[in-house]
Amino acid sequence: MTKLTEYLTYADAQAHCSPEKLWELFDGDSQYMNIAHECIDRHAESGRAAVILVKANGDDEILGFDELSRDASRFAHALVARGVQPGDRVAVMLEPSREFYVSLFGTIKMGAIAVPLFTLFGPDGIRLRIEDCLPRLLITNSEKAPQVPNLPNLDVIVTSDRFLADLIGYPDHFQCQSRADDLAIFQYTSGTTRELPDAVKHSHRAIVTLMLAALYGSGIRPGDRFMCPSSPAWGHGLWHGTLAPLALGVTIGAYSGKYQAERLLKALQDHRFNNLSAAATHYRMMRNSGVATHYQYYLDKLSFTGEPIDSETAEFVASVFGHPAGSMYGTTEIGVCLVNYPGAPDFQIKPGSLGKPVPGLRVEVQDANGFPCPAGVTGELKLWRRGAWVATKDLGRIDEDGYFWHGGRADDVIISAGWTMSAVEIEDAILKHPDVIEAAAIGVPDTLRGQVVKAFVVTRRAGDGIFTQEIQDTVRTQLSQHEYPRQVVFVTELPKTPAGKIHRKKLREQEIANLAAADAVQ
Repeated sequence: MTKLTEYLTYADAQAHCSPEKLWELFDGDSQYMNIAHECIDRHAESGRAAVILVKANGDDEILGFDELSRDASRFAHALVARGVQPGDRVAVMLEPSREFYVSLFGTIKMGAIAVPLFTLFGPDGIRLRIEDCLPRLLITNSEKAPQVPNLPNLDVIVTSDRFLADLIGYPDHFQCQSRADDLAIFQYTSGTTRELPDAVKHSHRAIVTLMLAALYGSGIRPGDRFMCPSSPAWGHGLWHGTLAPLALGVTIGAYSGKYQAERLLKALQDHRFNNLSAAATHYRMMRNSGVATHYQYYLDKLSFTGEPIDSETAEFVASVFGHPAGSMYGTTEIGVCLVNYPGAPDFQIKPGSLGKPVPGLRVEVQDANGFPCPAGVTGELKLWRRGAWVATKDLGRIDEDGYFWHGGRADDVIISAGWTMSAVEIEDAILKHPDVIEAAAIGVPDTLRGQVVKAFVVTRRAGDGIFTQEIQDTVRTQLSQHEYPRQVVFVTELPKTPAGKIHRKKLREQEIANLAAADAVQ
């Protein structure tokens, strides 16, 4: 019986992918399933490495499937001994480490709900999420423990050198008893501490549909050595970078500590990773490091997600790594829906495009009345799900070949003097200037035009009138005469979401606050 992992072409994906074929990749069924068993336990006898921890300090560590399965079982028994019940929430706020994976999979194995939390959250970010999900237990390190609020019914475990040693007395095996529809993970999307995003609640069976993104968005196949530097506190790092590849028995790489582009580049060489999935920001920082050509690579599949990748960085990726990076588009709420089939010999990756739908999904670009837009016309991206069209809140268009193209968030559209402009396209044009490191564009009020484009530019060069004119001319040349930023400010950094995306909403809020303050003075 041929499994989906054995098909490599785009044509085969369309012909053979089905829900039934996805279930064939797992031990569990529609009644009983456990993510920890699928990701760790069933590969414990393989003798393979499960995780290569790429550490910022260079002290890399390799964790085997066998030892993670054993220690996660011990941790599951330890949770039971502490009185943790199936369905209780257990928050895990740790960098990728042996302790992180043992806590994550041990929690899921015993039937509790794992809640990964970003290690760079401040006290407000931690408190809001804890008050929302009400965990029975929180596992963190000594550095973060003082920021955890003192709440009733919340136990805190602070990891130390004794954390794993204290588990030795517990049995090496834990019998998973979870049902496929039991909740396994609460995933918070990125956002500010003032605006708590809802937790997306995932059951054990969620890992089955996740395979669509793994097979066709990341191109993962057994035998790969797969690297994803995104934090497992977020959807990309957890689901696409950790759970999906481990479920296929693939050795993964995880980055621990403060991100350094050259450290990642060296790890790609030293550990001979052949498959890389990263955020657009990671690739951009690799380009800006100036040392990418100092190393040797073995990559044959590359993908990115989180936000569009600018054309300069896309050209860098194709040139240095020998293959283009394919977009993997989706949201935490709806999952991945548009992919570029990395590794498929019969699928051409068009630089800048979102690709085409995963097998079996219907995606459309629709106008304000809900009708499909013709090729080349911008509308809202929507996904057909459970008998209705679901809005992604993103704009896009489709070309004559059926490829989808991103047009930015619906609230990132700038309308000036009747012209509709995309912040994403303007930023991409600004980034073509060789002295620009990062850029963000928003619309700001203007009495004559309604809005004008204001650009925030990060650069090592001194910002002056000449530089401003060069940026404006670059955009005029790349886009059109009316789309250039009429206001340009030079900043040392741009606000980012915890997941590393440019936070345009925060820039807009700052502009509104500045205007209000100016009006108050007058």
